[in-house]
Amino acid sequence: MDVPSYDIFVIGGGINGCGIARDAVGRGYSVCLAEMNDLASGTSSASTKLIHGGLRYLEYYEFRLVREALMEREVLWALAPHIIHPMRFVLPYAKGLRPAWLIRLGLFLYDHIGGRKLLPATRTLDMRRDPAGKPLKPGFTTAFEYSDGWVNDARLVVLNARDAADRGAAVHVRTKVVSARRDGDQWLVTMENRRSGAQQTVRARLIVNAAGPWVDHVLTDALGRNDAHHVRLVQGSHIVVKKKFDDPRAYFFQNRDGRIIFAIPYEDEFTLIGTTDQDYPGDPHNVVISEGEIDYLCAAASEYFVEPVTPADIVWTYSGVRPLFDDGASKAQAATRDYVLKDEPVPGAPAINVFGGKITTYRRLAESMLEKIEHHLGKKGEPWTASKPLPGGEFPATGFEPELARLSAAFPFLRPSHARRLLRLYGTRAFIMLGDAKSEAGLGRRFGADLFEAETRYLVAHEWAASAEDILWRRTKLGLRFSKDETFALDAWLAESSVGAVAE
Repeated sequence: MDVPSYDIFVIGGGINGCGIARDAVGRGYSVCLAEMNDLASGTSSASTKLIHGGLRYLEYYEFRLVREALMEREVLWALAPHIIHPMRFVLPYAKGLRPAWLIRLGLFLYDHIGGRKLLPATRTLDMRRDPAGKPLKPGFTTAFEYSDGWVNDARLVVLNARDAADRGAAVHVRTKVVSARRDGDQWLVTMENRRSGAQQTVRARLIVNAAGPWVDHVLTDALGRNDAHHVRLVQGSHIVVKKKFDDPRAYFFQNRDGRIIFAIPYEDEFTLIGTTDQDYPGDPHNVVISEGEIDYLCAAASEYFVEPVTPADIVWTYSGVRPLFDDGASKAQAATRDYVLKDEPVPGAPAINVFGGKITTYRRLAESMLEKIEHHLGKKGEPWTASKPLPGGEFPATGFEPELARLSAAFPFLRPSHARRLLRLYGTRAFIMLGDAKSEAGLGRRFGADLFEAETRYLVAHEWAASAEDILWRRTKLGLRFSKDETFALDAWLAESSVGAVAE
């Protein structure tokens, strides 16, 4: 029996793995990707959902990282205007913390080192007159307003995987790499489907280890390296509470310990508050928010809001583990967020490991990885991902509202909130999902909120969804609006109905 052969085998279906697979296959390399769980089920769905330069990283002199991230904001917005949009951030000035001149200097650099074109510049607010001051305590009289972007992080991952597959990559989800051994100048990689138990072996000329928090585990378990200790695991947790303010702007709050948190409008009816930074010694599979983190986030937000944030307000929490490169920094919040790409120092078939990185710079990380791949395998195509939109993003960066009007005109039975949600998630592919439906009844069974059978079937057929968790917490965030009974019924339907083959 012939063993399939690829140029590149990517381990890990987070943002870095999927971004690398998309870039590589688009240049003409043959690519296979394996993710042991669902796409974006680790760190990549546990971010603060921001496309941002990282204003606070200027304090750690990470100028290259900040500049690269700032330059990517408008690039990514243009590639995915359905899942990315600009957001203004309000940074209240708090006496006794960072001085106003330092904040102004940081924001001046923020405005001018990243090639900003469409995003509006920083301005100073009088919080006694500006609506942004209304939910805050009266002591905050001055604030600075600046631009960054919002991203649906899990969908960014899935859309990169979808585009990679559309261009010819083999994408295997819920498939674990159980072994990888060198065979001359190639790798023999054995992977196991975690649902069926079936194993498959493929050949590859090069391995990319983009397993995120599990990168050292892959080095040890699959590649046989017993001395792999490159990653510093840092836990970040968030809380979601009922909406604390009506303003569309987000808040950037400084804390007395030198750390910062965000309070961000979330899913129309909620406020997202986070994140924390603390070293994590355990298994990344088991990360959950701690009581201490809950208390910290509630106390930090309550320093600013007139109406305190309490644990009783929390409707959902999520936690992730950032796989930062261990640079020896003493504090978790000071460890570098920059990415590091390292070749395995063993002769024979090459392997390259990915450490660190952040959502905003995933595309640039992929381009840097392709430079290393070209060194090993020879050059094929040119860099291309800066100008080709992700699936569903084939409309102008500032064209969301006209596109929404087009969708609503084509499917007039959709409620405005439903049409907006579908366009925000799927962009132009919402037209494909809705097909020839002439009424709400044409969308099939309603599972809860505004999730219908048509969307569910699309997610299974095109986006590798296989469970209610995949659909409700990663492909959408409708879990915030589903009851336990509705979630159970959706899982039962997925298990029992013939919804077709899961996307490959």
